Amino acid sequence: MQALKVLTGPRRPDKIGPILSISLTSESELVRVFNFAAGPATLPLEVLEQARSELTDWRGSGMSVMEVSHRSKAFIAVATEAEADLRQLLAIPQEYKVLFLQGGATGQFAAIPQNLAAADSVVDYLNTGAWSKKAIGEAKRYAKVNVAADEAASNYSTVPAAGALKLTPGAAYVHYTPNETIGGVEFPYVPDTQGVPLVADFSSTILSRPVDVTRFGLIYAGAQKNIGPSGLVVVIVREDLLGRARPGTPSVWNYKEMADNGSMLNTPPTFGWYFAGLVFKWLLKQGGLDAIAARNRAKAARLYAAIDASGYYANPVAKDARSWMNVPFTIPDTALEKTFLAEAAAAGLVNLEGHRSVGGFRASIYNAMPAEGVDALIAFMQEFQRRHG
Repeated sequence: MQALKVLTGPRRPDKIGPILSISLTSESELVRVFNFAAGPATLPLEVLEQARSELTDWRGSGMSVMEVSHRSKAFIAVATEAEADLRQLLAIPQEYKVLFLQGGATGQFAAIPQNLAAADSVVDYLNTGAWSKKAIGEAKRYAKVNVAADEAASNYSTVPAAGALKLTPGAAYVHYTPNETIGGVEFPYVPDTQGVPLVADFSSTILSRPVDVTRFGLIYAGAQKNIGPSGLVVVIVREDLLGRARPGTPSVWNYKEMADNGSMLNTPPTFGWYFAGLVFKWLLKQGGLDAIAARNRAKAARLYAAIDASGYYANPVAKDARSWMNVPFTIPDTALEKTFLAEAAAAGLVNLEGHRSVGGFRASIYNAMPAEGVDALIAFMQEFQRRHG
């Protein structure tokens, strides 16, 4: 494969905001925009290029990794190495199983109560936004749900105070969403559940910083934000929580059955698993989660500072609950929203639309979003304000 040269520069002289320009040869050039989508999200360019180079001939096999049997020694090695690298990144103790499954985080909304709670059990849920509400709605099909905190009164712009949780003694588990992708709300603390297993939907914040896995009974995360392509979900579950699935739980949702079969009770999403392994190696190469956390913190701080200082843009989230990963913002004149999005796209800044349920704008700045992308967005926002504010 030819060496790639990554350049930054303005897309057109009359537009604001540099984009990535990838020089392939002297005659051709691949232009990549800064993609602020919430998921599927931007992926590390280095990883994409490696996957491209291996796409049709993986490791000299004459086949794509997508064509290799999941039962082969070659793919088993990929799976084993990916798990080992993830364990290293998150310092996952041996008493936790790591599962690579299908069905996304939404599938886990049903799998969790089926595996961890009897039909007559009480389960506690913290409601801090759209994804919490979806998890609660699904859990109600399988268990008695106690909403131990509800931030609806703030329009989901806050998280509950640590001491305000109305937890149920003896609950089967406590569930929360550390980062609400749609609302841009993030917990600055890990809830203390007094020994009740804590379950967390880490889909939009996993691998963005170190986390103490031992604080949790179960962590799950859809892949399409900080891990890889959509279609894969990672579950990290403490071993003592295995073997509790209620009768009738489908085998593909039964954690013990999947753990006993190395996540290969059925054919797994092999390409997503392979790609996740490449991302894990990329993260280790970047210096691990401490280094990634420092970058993420700096990116978010710059963007929030620009919003707060502008007198034009506004972020609706309480300052102590602002997400590092998903930054919603608004402008005073909603009639200009389409203009903002069109001009941003012309400048190489795409997928800035706010979720359809809340409107406005949202910049998702996951691990793979370079600092240059955030700086380009800030420059564009400042120029837009100068012309329209």
